Amino acid sequence: MGDEDTWAEWVEGEVIYMSPAATRHAKIAAFLVDVLRDYALLRKLGMVVTAPFLVRLPVPDRGREPDVVFIKQDRLAEMQRLYFPGAPDLVVEITSPESISRDRGEKFVEYETAGVQEYWLIDPDRQQAEFYHLDEKGRYRLAMAGAAGTYRSQVISGLWLKIEWLWEDPLPSGVEVLQELGLVTINKPPAG
Repeated sequence: MGDEDTWAEWVEGEVIYMSPAATRHAKIAAFLVDVLRDYALLRKLGMVVTAPFLVRLPVPDRGREPDVVFIKQDRLAEMQRLYFPGAPDLVVEITSPESISRDRGEKFVEYETAGVQEYWLIDPDRQQAEFYHLDEKGRYRLAMAGAAGTYRSQVISGLWLKIEWLWEDPLPSGVEVLQELGLVTINKPPAG
């Protein structure tokens, strides 16, 4: 769908070009990528990729570039060089005023229909996060929503996030989060 640096999606045979991400959006995306990628690598759970990376959904004529994508370890063989053919296990969309109706409307339905197991909607402007899981009927159910609290992923085994981390300025480092999750230990130099 063009070169690797173009941020666009394929919808019903038409290329839809996306606006560049705002600074806050980009920082939250980078934070989530750092935390999810390192957590998944340390626990050998799968792989995290970020836009621009195409997901070819099994919904007719749909190619999306989610902000963050997680694919479980046992599905990595499906990964292609420039795209993932099918529904990732987890998708994160960080909304903007330009994208919010699409993220809550078209994409919500497409990800649900395609079988994306977990869908996170992060709204930096309102400081709200919503987490959806597919139920046994293949429909999204709201697992948690709000500006604070602790969310526990059903897709990434053992992962939990404090939602308020997303609104901190500056954002915590991935290492600080991994330390709080109990995956790394930071030895402080002796006082002296």
